[in-house]
Amino acid sequence: MNALNVYGQPLIACCTNPMTGYFRDGFCRTMPEDTGTHVVCAKVTDDFLAYTKSRGNDLTTAIPQWQFPGLQPGDKWCLCISRWLEAEKAGVAPKIDLNATHIKALEYTSLELLESYAL
Repeated sequence: MNALNVYGQPLIACCTNPMTGYFRDGFCRTMPEDTGTHVVCAKVTDDFLAYTKSRGNDLTTAIPQWQFPGLQPGDKWCLCISRWLEAEKAGVAPKIDLNATHIKALEYTSLELLESYAL
């Protein structure tokens, strides 16, 4: 894997407990079939989890058949860039780990905006 983060450096793992990423390998990387573009490594909060649930994506309820344990505030998780930007506009975007956020995020927003949410 030669994925890069938003700084053009090797992408580091976001989280392995719970195991995150489109590929469930701990990394926020993507491929064309990933319609959500799961490239933002975020540390989720109560406010964000409530917001995304209100938008139809419940990240707090376990889905065992997808090896998804359900998230709690403080967990790190690879988010879709579009949902993160939506949450940012709503004032509930979680902080992000820029070293674990894929460079593809820069196709959707600026480094300056991402840095303003850096962990």
